[in-house]
Amino acid sequence: MKNRSRHTVEYTQNSEKFFSRVESKLKLKSPMKFTSKRSIEAIIFLIIFFAFFGLLAYRMTLPHMLNTFMQTAYHLLLETVFYIMAICVLMGAISKLLAEFGVVRLMENILRPFMKPLYNLPGVAALGAVMTFLSDNPAIITLSKDKNFSRYFKKYQLVSLTNFGTAFGMGLVVLAFMTGLGYGKGALVGIVGAIIGSIISTRLMQRFTLKSYPELDAPVSEESGDEQSITFKSEGSVFMRFLNSILDGGKDGVGIGVAIIPGVLVISTIVMMMTFGPSGEGGVYTGAAYEGVPVITWAADKIDFIFRWLFGFNSPELISFPITALGAVGAALGLVPRFIAQGIIDNNAIAVFTAMGMCWSGYLSTHTAMLDSMGYRKLISKAIGAHTIGGLFAGIAAHWLYVLIALL
Repeated sequence: MKNRSRHTVEYTQNSEKFFSRVESKLKLKSPMKFTSKRSIEAIIFLIIFFAFFGLLAYRMTLPHMLNTFMQTAYHLLLETVFYIMAICVLMGAISKLLAEFGVVRLMENILRPFMKPLYNLPGVAALGAVMTFLSDNPAIITLSKDKNFSRYFKKYQLVSLTNFGTAFGMGLVVLAFMTGLGYGKGALVGIVGAIIGSIISTRLMQRFTLKSYPELDAPVSEESGDEQSITFKSEGSVFMRFLNSILDGGKDGVGIGVAIIPGVLVISTIVMMMTFGPSGEGGVYTGAAYEGVPVITWAADKIDFIFRWLFGFNSPELISFPITALGAVGAALGLVPRFIAQGIIDNNAIAVFTAMGMCWSGYLSTHTAMLDSMGYRKLISKAIGAHTIGGLFAGIAAHWLYVLIALL
């Protein structure tokens, strides 16, 4: 008994010493390293932050800069965000009706024969194109996680759905927005450009994936899919289905409309303050909305001949739209009314905006989350690279298609 007690005491003491050493290391080393990294990050952020706003304040004066910052966000909220939200609600209701009463299924059947030759995807992928066009990028992730949908694909094809679906994200909203402003002709040409960009992006993503990971050339599932199991029809009478579709679709539209508010107010405000100059007579800053220091315009003007040849832009300010669309297409749409007010936009620019806005549709902010949710985080850089190229070609194709149509 005494020996057992002595061993127990020694074991307890040794355990306490061990855990004490571990605790001391955790307290002394890990937090110091963590704090050091965060301190460096904080210092770099503060340098960039004060350099950016310091430049604006130096040129505009601090009171004018702050007033312009708030006035621009306020005007965007009233004049653009609520307009886009109204479109989202209406288009959400319409898209839900199309799904409920079989139009989406009909469109899928029509588009199905084009999937393999154009995108190297199974025919059922047409459903993903229709759903993302009617809603937004994440709709493709919902479908990809449906076993009855994903079992048609090989693994590398399923991964490429990130690029494929993103190229059609918020397409209906973009089309309705541009058409509502009176530029339907340019918007329709832009849709064709977006399709061309989507083909390039999807094919490149598949090529990059197979080159780096040949093992992904394998079926997602050995089971065969049941196409009839992918359905949208709900229960109830025709009237109740109609009513529920309108209400549910409108509610989804509200969600999309609310989701674009941060992008429009923050990103568009900053981009505008780097695109447009003073609005007062003689180049004087007044603190009004949409003023700023035209850094983007100045940089674009230096290589204006490139954008004029590739996209047909007649003003360097127009490059702000595709730059903003990298992060959020909703925020990019917020720039269009200002371009119209300045008289620097035409149907050719709208065609390019529609093509690049649809094809990119904020992929820098969505590709990471989308691929991570699919379990392929290692392919993020390849997806972003392929989609960057696809979006550029979408804009180029839209411009030259519009030039060709104008000649005819």
